[in-house]
Amino acid sequence: MKLLINIALAALLTSPAVAQEKTVLERWEEMPTTVFDGSEIDLEELKWVLRPLVVFADTPNDPRFRQQFDLLMADIDRLVERDVIIITDTDPDEMSDVRTTLRPRGYMMALVGKDGRVALRKPEPYDVRELSRSIDKMPLRQQEIADRRMVQP
Repeated sequence: MKLLINIALAALLTSPAVAQEKTVLERWEEMPTTVFDGSEIDLEELKWVLRPLVVFADTPNDPRFRQQFDLLMADIDRLVERDVIIITDTDPDEMSDVRTTLRPRGYMMALVGKDGRVALRKPEPYDVRELSRSIDKMPLRQQEIADRRMVQP
């Protein structure tokens, strides 16, 4: 009987209703290559911590969306190194925070800086090399690079 009570208590304590779910930031820190759905993102929470890269389309079957996703996944380590969180939004009927804030029309890729400002908007797929160059030109990224040099012997 005691065993059954312990099992029931363990199940209750680990159920989603009782256990606190991890935040997007905690999940990104554990697995930075995770692709997040736009419906679970509040851009304000990412400010000064991560650089959101949001890929929009009216459907996940849009060839540009698929091409962009493939380009990102092929070289995702370069993005992780630059604190980029990849977010997708393929449901124009659900007005997520990212969709309301960035206002895409059909396919669009948008890069938001850590300061919360839109740094780049592209109506066509963009490769990671070009994205990395754009990020590396940002003043905050320049500071991050300089800080890293100061720490390393």
